[in-house]
Amino acid sequence: MSDEIYLDHAAATPLSDKVYAAMQPYFRDAFYNPSSPYAPAVQVRKEYETARVRLAARIGARPAEIIITAGATESINLALGDTGGHIVVSAIEHESVLAAAKKSECTLVPVSAEGRVSPGEVKKAIQPDTTLVSIALANGEIGTIQPLSDVAAVIREERARRLEDGNATPIYFHSDASQGAGLLDVHVARLGVDMLTLNAGKAYGPKQVGLLFVERSVRLNAQIVGGGQERGLRSGTENVAGTIGFATALELAERARKEESARLAGLRDYLENELVAAFPEAVVSGDHNHRLASHLHISFPGLDGERLVFLLENRGVLAATGSACAANKGTRSHVLETIGLAPEIADGSLRLSLGRLSSEENTKRAAKIIAEEVKNEYRRIG
Repeated sequence: MSDEIYLDHAAATPLSDKVYAAMQPYFRDAFYNPSSPYAPAVQVRKEYETARVRLAARIGARPAEIIITAGATESINLALGDTGGHIVVSAIEHESVLAAAKKSECTLVPVSAEGRVSPGEVKKAIQPDTTLVSIALANGEIGTIQPLSDVAAVIREERARRLEDGNATPIYFHSDASQGAGLLDVHVARLGVDMLTLNAGKAYGPKQVGLLFVERSVRLNAQIVGGGQERGLRSGTENVAGTIGFATALELAERARKEESARLAGLRDYLENELVAAFPEAVVSGDHNHRLASHLHISFPGLDGERLVFLLENRGVLAATGSACAANKGTRSHVLETIGLAPEIADGSLRLSLGRLSSEENTKRAAKIIAEEVKNEYRRIG
C-alpha cells in the first residue's frame, strides 16, 4: 500500500499491528471453546471475560451490559429487532438502522441542510407507543455529529410525562456510534444512551466484531438463538480472538483520541482549503461546527462522482462517493437527498475520510491529484 493514498477510512480501517499481536495466540494455541469445562478452556473463558471488562471500561459501562456481536449490523438488529412499538430514527441513519426500523412502525426525523438532528423534531415524532429512538452519534457520509445528550434529555422528559400519565410503555435511546470510536467521546452516561453500537472494524480492529451496550434495565428479544451465550441474546461460540482484538483496538484508539483528532482535522482542513480554492463552485456538506475530524464530503457540480473514483484509483488515490453499502447498490445517497443536495451536485460527490494511513505528505499529494483529475473532467465535459 506504500504507493496508494487511502482516503476511505470511514469504510474500513487497517488492523493495527498491536491488535494483531494480541489476537494471534487465540487463532492456534489458545483455540479452546470458552464453554468447555477443562482448564485450558476455562483460562480462555477468563481472558474473554477480561476483554469484556476492558471494553466496558472504555465506554463507562458494566461488563454484564456488553453483548459481543458479529459487527455493527447485528448489534443494530438486536437493538431494533422486536421492540413491540413505534420507532423514531433520523432520516440519515445508516442503511442497517433504516432497514431494521422499517420492520416496525417508524417515523423518520428530518435533519437540517447540514445534516443535524433537532431535538425538537425528535420530540414531535415521539408517540404514546414509541418504544425506541435511534440516532447515530455521527453520520458516516458527511461526518455531522449529532447532539445526543440533548436528544437524551427529550427522552427523559417523555419518560417523566408517561409516569405522570400512567403510561407504562418504556422508551429507550439507542445510538450507532460506529464512526465515533477513536474520534469522539463514547462514554454512555455522558451521551445519555440506553444502548450503544460500536464496530471494531472502524477502529483499527478486526472486521465482523462489534458490541451492543445494553443498559441493565433494557429488555431485548434475542435475534439469534441456540446455546444461550451473551446473556441469551446472541447465541454462538464466542469469538475470543476478535473480542480481545476489539478491546485492544478500542483502548489504543481512546488513548490517542485527542491527539489524533487534532492531527486529522488539520489534514482535513488542508485538503478542503486546497480543493475549494481550486474549485470555488465545489460544495462541502456537513456541519462545519460539528463534524468528524476525519471527514471531508465535497461535491463538484456537473461531474460524475463514480467516474472520479475510478480516475483517482488509476492515479493511486482510493476514495469513495459515499457509504460502501450505498455504493455497492449503485443508488443515489439517501443522506444527500435528505439534506436537499440537488442531483447534479450530489452526483459529483466524493467522501474523503482520513485516518492513521494519512500523512502530511500523502495528503498534499492527494490534493494535487484530485485537483488535476477534477480539472481534467471539467475540461472534458466542456
